Amino acid sequence: MPESQAKTNFALRDIPAYQEQEGEEYMNDKQKAHFRELLLAWKRELMEEVDRTVSHMKDEAANFPDPADRASQEEEFSLELRTRDRERKLIKKIDSTLELLDSDDYGYCDGCGVEIGVRRLEARPTATLCVDCKTIDEIKEKQTSL
Repeated sequence: MPESQAKTNFALRDIPAYQEQEGEEYMNDKQKAHFRELLLAWKRELMEEVDRTVSHMKDEAANFPDPADRASQEEEFSLELRTRDRERKLIKKIDSTLELLDSDDYGYCDGCGVEIGVRRLEARPTATLCVDCKTIDEIKEKQTSL
């Protein structure tokens, strides 16, 4: 992996990864500003994708005489709409994460209250569980789905 990509987890957003300073307090104003910028950029990208989908569906909508062509188009639109629905849910999660930032609860595990950690938040900015609690959560989920 090129060095420039290794430093930037969110290359699509052109936001470099946060570089912690030694002795720096966890979730200080600088870190909060970084994650706010990251979350807002991510949300903006998702919203742009929604706009592109709406435009695409309006532009591409056609009443094909051939039933197979019509079915293909409907399947394509259906897949796009499912993807947008997942992104809509992600936008809601980003919004709730921004609320956590505003209330100074961002970056702390919902399960045990410990610091989630900057590196984990870089990888998954909407994370609400530390690695240990998430691991336990996934094990429980796996056990109940069997």
